[in-house]
Amino acid sequence: MLGKVLVVEDDDITREGVAEFLTVKGYEVVQVADGEAAINTFQEQPFDVVILDIMLPKVDGFGVLKAIRAVNQTCVLMLTAMTDDSTQIMSFDEQADDYISKPFSLAILERRVDALMRRSTNTQPNKEEWIYGDTKVNLTGFSATYKGQEVDIKPKEIKILNLLIDHPGQVFSREQILDNIWTDEVPFDRVIDVYIKNIRKKLHLDCIKTVKNVGYKYESNEL
Repeated sequence: MLGKVLVVEDDDITREGVAEFLTVKGYEVVQVADGEAAINTFQEQPFDVVILDIMLPKVDGFGVLKAIRAVNQTCVLMLTAMTDDSTQIMSFDEQADDYISKPFSLAILERRVDALMRRSTNTQPNKEEWIYGDTKVNLTGFSATYKGQEVDIKPKEIKILNLLIDHPGQVFSREQILDNIWTDEVPFDRVIDVYIKNIRKKLHLDCIKTVKNVGYKYESNEL
């Protein structure tokens, strides 16, 4: 099996069609039709990727996403018929990993799931909390403190840090960081420089090193 996917969709035709398609492609698929069942199922068994509709009975998709993020950073692909910018922005603000609008191509859905599956495998954290000097980072709760004071940090900043510290000594180019962290609407690669600068400044880190003309790396021997 390529990985385990939870499909949360109240429309029977869409849910069963997606589940059947991904099963044929080699994924293990579990499907549920409402938000309450999604939360219960997620708490009972691990998943690599969650495909999550926004408009759900009992608990909506954003409520389910919050419940997932309270536990870990399993990759979540939001699925909805709403195409307005505010809905997409809210999805990412709530820490969704990707977003796809209905109607959609199953081939495109497969590519999105494949990308998230690679990220799930490559960036799975070794532990929930990472400590460096006076800095403490909750890698799954997307929060951080410095000398006991809460730091205003973005989820993607923590995801980039997580990627680097999970591979000590390995140099990542800007393009590699983008490929691992972003799955849709990829920004100009120089934006990574801004993220790295913010990570260093906010968390007071000297362990994230620049390799000139190549990229960035985490040097664990600085601890």
